[in-house]
Amino acid sequence: MKVAATKYRSGKLGMLGIELTPQFWVGLTEIVLVNIVLSGDNALVIALACRNLPKQYQRTAILAGSAGAILLRVVFVLIVDQLMQISFLKLAGGLLLLWIGVKLVQGEDHEGDKIEGSGSIWGAIRTIVIADAVMSLDNAIAIAAAAKGNTALIIIGLLVSIPLIVFGATLIMMLLGRFPIIVVAGGALLGWIAGEVIATDPGYSTWLQVQLPSAKLAFEIGCAVFCVALGLWLQRRAKAAHAAKVAVAGPIDLAKGQSKE
Repeated sequence: MKVAATKYRSGKLGMLGIELTPQFWVGLTEIVLVNIVLSGDNALVIALACRNLPKQYQRTAILAGSAGAILLRVVFVLIVDQLMQISFLKLAGGLLLLWIGVKLVQGEDHEGDKIEGSGSIWGAIRTIVIADAVMSLDNAIAIAAAAKGNTALIIIGLLVSIPLIVFGATLIMMLLGRFPIIVVAGGALLGWIAGEVIATDPGYSTWLQVQLPSAKLAFEIGCAVFCVALGLWLQRRAKAAHAAKVAVAGPIDLAKGQSKE
């Protein structure tokens, strides 16, 4: 009986074919830790994209965005080796992520105070999916390295990360109302990630490293500053345009009211 029990503990889990070896538990622990670290980026993007939605739509968008993030990680983990060989793919993704960061820092337009539910929720989900598509590639590399080709381990680890992303996004959503600076910090983080993605594109990363050994750090800092600076400038320009529009519309509306009398 003792031998059988020992064999079961170090053997396979039921009909799933999962070998409960020390290597399995080490790999699972590594993947969970990787997900705890990397899920923060996804949770931040989800929270920033959903912050302007009506409250009745926020949870739906968070769940949809979290599901998209996990699905993309699964897909990318399975094809990560092929994707890493495509030159300039990370460059395109990094530039896209950089613009998403700028738009998130900029915030909503000032054309109206009300947000249409249907259009806004799909816009938020679209932003989440595009940003996750860029960030999940690097996440997939770390997960695949920790799993060492064990598909079951990858799936279990990713399933564990679902509540981490959902909880993280919900928590950040609660903090955004009290600490608006988180939006700026989030934009800087997205810019930092975009810089890292751009600097490590296989099409030119080797040449870039030779020309500028600290290129990765320079791109990260530069893109973070660019993202925040451009986003805040666009935000101030939009506010100024809105204020000017209101100032012009005010006297006109007043004159119309007096003529009616």
